[in-house]
Amino acid sequence: MTSKAEEAGAVKGGGFLIEDRAPDQVFTPEDINEEQRMFAQAAEEFLRKEVIPREEAIYAKDWAVTRELMLKAGALGLLSIDIPEKYGGLGLNKVSSAVVGEQFALQSSFAGSQSAHVNIGTLPLVFFGTEEQKQKYLPRLATGEMIGAYALTEPHSGSDALAAKTKAVLSSDGRHYILNGQKMWITNGSFADLFTVFAKVDGEKFTAFLVERGPGLTSGHEEKKLGIDGSSTTALMLEDCPVPVENVLGEIGRGHRVAFNVLNIGRLKLGARSVGTIKLSLAESVAYAKERHQFGRAIANFGLIKQKIAEMTIRAYVGEAMLYRTLGMIDWSLERADKDDPQQVLRVLEQFAVECSIIKVWESEALGYVVDEEVQIFGGYGYSKDYPAERAYRDARISRIYEGTNEINRIVIASQLLRRAKNGELSLFEAANRLREGAKAFSDTLKLNPATLALSSELKMLASAKAMTLASIDSIARTYGDGAREEQEALALVADMVMDVYALESALLRTARLTSERGDERSSVQTAITRVFAREASARVERAARMVATETEDGEGMEVIDRVTYHAPIKSIAARRLVADRIIEAGRYNL
Repeated sequence: MTSKAEEAGAVKGGGFLIEDRAPDQVFTPEDINEEQRMFAQAAEEFLRKEVIPREEAIYAKDWAVTRELMLKAGALGLLSIDIPEKYGGLGLNKVSSAVVGEQFALQSSFAGSQSAHVNIGTLPLVFFGTEEQKQKYLPRLATGEMIGAYALTEPHSGSDALAAKTKAVLSSDGRHYILNGQKMWITNGSFADLFTVFAKVDGEKFTAFLVERGPGLTSGHEEKKLGIDGSSTTALMLEDCPVPVENVLGEIGRGHRVAFNVLNIGRLKLGARSVGTIKLSLAESVAYAKERHQFGRAIANFGLIKQKIAEMTIRAYVGEAMLYRTLGMIDWSLERADKDDPQQVLRVLEQFAVECSIIKVWESEALGYVVDEEVQIFGGYGYSKDYPAERAYRDARISRIYEGTNEINRIVIASQLLRRAKNGELSLFEAANRLREGAKAFSDTLKLNPATLALSSELKMLASAKAMTLASIDSIARTYGDGAREEQEALALVADMVMDVYALESALLRTARLTSERGDERSSVQTAITRVFAREASARVERAARMVATETEDGEGMEVIDRVTYHAPIKSIAARRLVADRIIEAGRYNL
């Protein structure tokens, strides 16, 4: 017999399309323990007491101040959560890292510096470094004495990272690789000490190197950016830069595994910061809406303002559910992997590439929606630099671009699922065939507790959405075959469907568990959120599925859609008002 915890962890990446989960088999925000909450509180206090009072210097690009604050963050353990204890870190899990990452939303520019350091600046070494490399660098990265950065993008190779031109050639004495090339958009570029640089050995073998600041490495000028303008972003010039052969990170010619798997975790961490920013923007919007009076009353009392607050809250709740569900799966798998075996760690990271891309795209686009609505709630003041909405709007925009553009991540989601299905790793085509042969979609897709039968309509919507998504994946595979990767518009439709399925299931699982544990009355707001979101998500999935079936001229696929479609109207205006009233009364997100 396996425990429920073991069943929860034993899940394949992307398997949510065909596997059943019970509410108590997923990690939710309610599972965050007291120690983790205290750590998050320490991070919040650090941001409020140490970082925010020095915003003027941060925006003035006084990197000495940024480095000073990084040292203070290091002393509090805020730079070493992911670093094993034997190298001076705390060795905590990804959930712990995420709850801290949420708090850094309080100062987005400093968050950019800290995040680049602890994530893409440090994790390549944590996951792929040799024992000697880890002993040499990780203790100093943990304290902030040494600052890390990540150098992948080039002027002519952004999303197409493997087209990099930076070249590495072995020196005549065999002791160094000599690097020549240019990198772009390097966060912490002006003041980082250690760079993970990707170059092609002999112009062919894509490889990662640990490069210390020194001869042959020069930072370019600071980019003039739309947002997060208190963080450093520069080009990096490598001119006959000598790198000791012992600083090759991972295997020669296998740098893509370092690059893409570290980006997977980076995408997950970006999702955590996006969730934190959504909550912050929501709180700022509610505070303003309660203070601003028009026509003799606070604008928070107006229906269209309540609608905006409700939609912002829905994105916070659903985004949390998705994020922590994914973190729980990854933590479970990493805990059972041999941390000293890079291949085992690699398999875990690669397994959840689809979910990491989902988190990146969904959370960043939810954030984009929320900050836009924040500006609208503030009205004319939202356009003023004297109010927080303007900066939130500018700072958030980069989230849809870095860590892989959302367009690239949509391609990753759909193409990964097609590849795994084709290779027999996920039985997506088999499930689609059963639907074509008349199988019902409305089986018990979720193992809901009898106490949660009130969510039965939402359960059917989820089952319907899964069936339509499977039919669409199958239609694309049968129509385009190996050429499917070139059909980007169709792949993007599938990716959007997959994201809506994952979001809906995550919210439904979370709410079902809350209802079971707390009862209907104490979970009424969460239930309202889930019901509203279920109808919006299922409508989007149906629309996308019909577009795919039309484009592929798949009559059988359209027949599946017609057969499994399920609608159950609710009074959505009333539901949104219930959500908004709860948040307005609390003055912040408190679910």
